[in-house]
Amino acid sequence: MRLITKVTSGRTTVVHWVDRDGAEGRRDLTLLDWRERQWLFVEGPEGPEPAWLWLTEQGLPMLPDRWNTVFRQANQRCEQALLSAQEREAPRLLRVAEVRGRVPYATPHSMRHSMALYMLILLNELMDKKYGLTAADRRDFAQLYGDPWWLVKTLLGHRDVETTKEHYLAPVMHLHLESVLAFDDHRPDEEQGGDMNSLFARLARETTGIQDIEYLVGALPALEVS
Repeated sequence: MRLITKVTSGRTTVVHWVDRDGAEGRRDLTLLDWRERQWLFVEGPEGPEPAWLWLTEQGLPMLPDRWNTVFRQANQRCEQALLSAQEREAPRLLRVAEVRGRVPYATPHSMRHSMALYMLILLNELMDKKYGLTAADRRDFAQLYGDPWWLVKTLLGHRDVETTKEHYLAPVMHLHLESVLAFDDHRPDEEQGGDMNSLFARLARETTGIQDIEYLVGALPALEVS
């Protein structure tokens, strides 16, 4: 355990700590890998607490590979609620397409992919005269955040924007996002924007790799609660 004593900011952020034996140490925050960071603690009201965002049920730092278990258990709960016992007998990859399509299937990668799609579409909406932005607002937005593709690239941690377009945003590219989000002069201003759900529903219908959860769940018969 390393108890953080202070964090200094300058050209770099440096973490200072003291370990169990009272020995002091410090290191540039950017040079700490996840294994070192899980040893960092802060002084809490009831004693040392992990300086870690995601914790286990026991309150300890959760290892990165534990996320696979979290998602697997969540998918299993969805199957328990949405599939019959007979349908659950077959492994997921061996089920017929109709059965697989009735159950949402989430992975860490799909969550990352969803975030990228949502951010790109939302940013393009903001840049495309929607949500009441004036020309000056859009200019300030562009100066502050840059091109939507560039911002999403930064959020994903890619070095090259082409990597973002190639690996994560193919559904949007397939639909030619510019035409999907084109401003319609014939629609009243109050109808511009606020239609993100319908936009994603269209993406789900016309491309692969996107699950319309509301459609999947809404198409199922009501579950009887005993």
